[in-house]
Amino acid sequence: MSGLLSRDDIQAIAVDLTIPNAAFIDGKFAGSRSGETFPTVNPATGETITEIAACNGDDVDYAVQKAREAFERGTWSKMHPTERKETMIRLVKLIKRHRHELAVLESVDSGKPIKDCMEIDVPETMHCLAWHAEAVDKLYDQLSPSGDDAVGMIVREPAGVVGCVLPWNFPLMMLAWKLGPALASGNSVIIKPAEQTSMTALRIADLAREAGVPDGVLSVLPGLGEVTGQAIGRHDDIDVVSFTGSTEVGRRFLEYAAQSNLKRITLECGGKNPSVVLSDAANLDDVARHIVYSVFWNMGQNCTSNSRLIVHKALEDDVLGRVHDRLKDWRTGNPLDPANALGAIVTKEHFDKIMGDIERAKMDGAHVTCGGDAIEDGKGLYVAPTVFTGVKEEMAVARDEVFGPVLAVLPVGSDDAAIELANDTRYGLQASLYTSNVAKAHRYARAIKAGTISVNCYSEGDITTPFGGYKLSGFGGRDNSLLAHDQYTETKTIWINTGDDHVDEEVG
Repeated sequence: MSGLLSRDDIQAIAVDLTIPNAAFIDGKFAGSRSGETFPTVNPATGETITEIAACNGDDVDYAVQKAREAFERGTWSKMHPTERKETMIRLVKLIKRHRHELAVLESVDSGKPIKDCMEIDVPETMHCLAWHAEAVDKLYDQLSPSGDDAVGMIVREPAGVVGCVLPWNFPLMMLAWKLGPALASGNSVIIKPAEQTSMTALRIADLAREAGVPDGVLSVLPGLGEVTGQAIGRHDDIDVVSFTGSTEVGRRFLEYAAQSNLKRITLECGGKNPSVVLSDAANLDDVARHIVYSVFWNMGQNCTSNSRLIVHKALEDDVLGRVHDRLKDWRTGNPLDPANALGAIVTKEHFDKIMGDIERAKMDGAHVTCGGDAIEDGKGLYVAPTVFTGVKEEMAVARDEVFGPVLAVLPVGSDDAAIELANDTRYGLQASLYTSNVAKAHRYARAIKAGTISVNCYSEGDITTPFGGYKLSGFGGRDNSLLAHDQYTETKTIWINTGDDHVDEEVG
C-alpha cells in the first residue's frame, strides 16, 4: 500500500463510512435472535459509533448448523484446491480495493494510529490471506515407506467447523492469521471478533460473500466474550477453536473443551517479553530505535511488547538516554491524524487498568523517567509513553503484563544474569537479543525460553515463520507458516494392501 492519505482525505472517508453492525450468518446480515445489542465506542472521542448485534447461544447454534451443512455439502470443503485459492485471491483483491475504508474503520473502532492501519495492518492482512491462498494447491499429501505389499497414504483433511475468537488489539491482522489457513484448508469458519472491535470483521465477511465464499462457510458473530465466546467454546459440534487473548480466558477455553466434545484448542496468550542488551551490544542508536518500537508500538497493546528492558549496567545510562531521545518523535493524539505515532487506548476499562498499573509501580518505588501520566485530550483515552527505572525483579511492573505503553528497566551485572532474568517469567512468547558477538547470539538465543527470538532487532518473524509461545504464552499449535494449517486439519492414514497374501479357497 503505497502513499499515505492526507488528514483531510482521511477525515472525509471517516465521515462517509458505512458502519456494519449486524451479525453475518449463512451469507446474510441480520440482528441477533434476541434482538439485543451492545455499543461500540470510538476511544479517541468517547462517542458511541453504533449499536452492534449481541449474539448469544442461539445465534451460535444457528451459525454452527449452517456451517456444518455447508461443510457436508462440500461446496467449499470439497472444492478443488485451485478454485478455493482463486476465491481467496478475489477476496484479497476486494480488500485492496477497499483498503482505505478498512484502515479508517479499524482506526475509528480501535484507536489505532491511521498510519499503522494503512501501512501495516491492512497490507499484512492482504499478504497473509494471499500467502495461505497460494499454499492451498501446493501442500502435498505423503506416502509412507511401506514396501511393495501395501500403499500407506498420509492425507490431510479439513477438520470441519472452526471457531476463531479474536483479540481487540489487531482486529484485521489476527482475523487474517486465523481465517487464512482455516479457509485455505477447506473448513467452515465462525469468527467471534472482540466486542470492542467488531466492525472490520463484519466488513470482511461482506467482501468474502462478494468474492464468492459460499453461504454458511464464513460467519461473523459479534457479542460478549462470556456469552458468545463461551457458547463457541462449549459447542459440541465445533471441531477446533483458535483463540488469541489473555492467559486467563485461554484457560477457560481448555475447560470448555474438557466439558464438551474435547475439541482441539489452540491458544496464543500473554507475554512479558524482554529486550536483552548484552555487554557487547553495538550501534546503540539502532538498539534504542528497536527498543522504543518494540514496547510502544500500538500503545503497548501488543502481546509481544518488549515491556522489560534487561540491560547490562555498563550500558544502562547510554541506552536509556537514547530511548528518551527517540521518544520525542513519538507523538500521541488523534488516531486519524497521520502525524501521530500513538493513538488512543481501546476502552475506558483498559485505560483505567494501565493507569492503575502505573500508579502501583510508583507506590512500589519505581522511578518515572518519562511519561507516567494520562494525556488530557477531550474525552479521548491517551496514556503518555512511560519509562520506569529503579525497578526490582519482584515488582508487578516487572512481572505482570501491563498491555500498555510502559517500559520497566532492569539493569544486570553480567550477560548470564541477563539471560537468567529474561527467563524468570511465567511467559515465553518473544524476546529481542542485542549483541555484536555471533557466538553469543546463537548460544543465548537458544537459552531464552520463548517462541520467537529476534537478534539485533525487534521482530515477530514473518508469514513464513511459526508464531506462538512457551509456558503461559501458548498452547496447542502455531500461527503463521505452513504449520498454521496443521491446527485446522486432520491427518488420516489410508493403508491399502496390494500384496498377494490372501488365502485361496479350494473348490471341490
